Amino acid sequence: MNFPAELKYTKDHEWVRIEGDVAYVGITDFAQRELGDIVYVDIDTLDKNVAKDEVFGTVEAVKTVSDLFSPLSGQVMEINDKLDGNPELVNSDAYGDGWMIKMSIDNASEVEELLSAEAYKELVGA
Repeated sequence: MNFPAELKYTKDHEWVRIEGDVAYVGITDFAQRELGDIVYVDIDTLDKNVAKDEVFGTVEAVKTVSDLFSPLSGQVMEINDKLDGNPELVNSDAYGDGWMIKMSIDNASEVEELLSAEAYKELVGA
C-alpha cells in the first residue's frame, strides 16, 4: 500500500494535499482497497461551505456506499469532473487523478490536527 509522506490523512481515510491556502482531498489507497471497485462518486457540495468532519459526498462501490468526510473547514471550490465518467480513477490513481474535491482552508490550525503518513500507517496497521 502507498502512503505518500507529503500528504496528510484523517482517521476516516481521506488524504489531504495542501497547496498554499487550498487543499485537494481524496480517499486513501487503503480505503479504496477496502471498498473494492468504485462505481460512482456523488459530490453535491460545490460552492458550499463544509465544516471539518461534515459529509461532503459519497462514494459507491459494488457492495457498499460510504460517506466522505471533510478533513477541514472551508468552501468546496472544485469537484474532479474526471470522476463523472471514470469513477475507477479512485481505484487506479487514488493520490493523483482520483482526487475528489479542491477546497479552501478556512482554519489553518485544523491542518495541524491531521495525521502524518506514519501515524496513518499505524492507524490502519500497515
